[in-house]
Amino acid sequence: MTLNGSTIAFLVAPEGVEQVELTEPWTAVEEAGGTPVLVSTDPGQVQGFHHLDKADTFPVDATADVLTHDEYDGLVLPGGVANPDFLRTVPAAVSFAKGFVDAGKPVAVICHGPWTLIEADVVRGRTLTSWPSLQTDLRNAGARWVDEEVVVCTAGPGPLVSSRRPDDLPAFTAAMAEHF
Repeated sequence: MTLNGSTIAFLVAPEGVEQVELTEPWTAVEEAGGTPVLVSTDPGQVQGFHHLDKADTFPVDATADVLTHDEYDGLVLPGGVANPDFLRTVPAAVSFAKGFVDAGKPVAVICHGPWTLIEADVVRGRTLTSWPSLQTDLRNAGARWVDEEVVVCTAGPGPLVSSRRPDDLPAFTAAMAEHF
């Protein structure tokens, strides 16, 4: 499966993204012929983490406050606890993510990433998986939570691909490439 030049936005906070949940899907997009774009709330760089330890930094390509979903073919929301916890407090980031779902564009989300979608109020009636501690949040937001390696939900305007943790990345990236 190829992405045939599709442009995929990766929305991350300035600090706290789980590095492997950014870099492995990023590489999968590139290998499938797509163009990944790093979108954040602030210009400059984002700080990756290996769980709680600082890892590499990555240059930001664009900021969410000046973009819309119209400029991209899909969205990836990596996890890490701090990353989506910060994003859900920034209206421009929440609006950016919501735009993809409302437009029926594919969205891939892993680990704690669904917090941004919960804040955007776009998980109601959808089936997702996530890091286990988010299951109550997802259920309270109207989603059906399941404990599976990868879930592809097509009950909505566009495909929503979700996974639980870094160990699920091979299945996550495969499903993501198939549905983007």
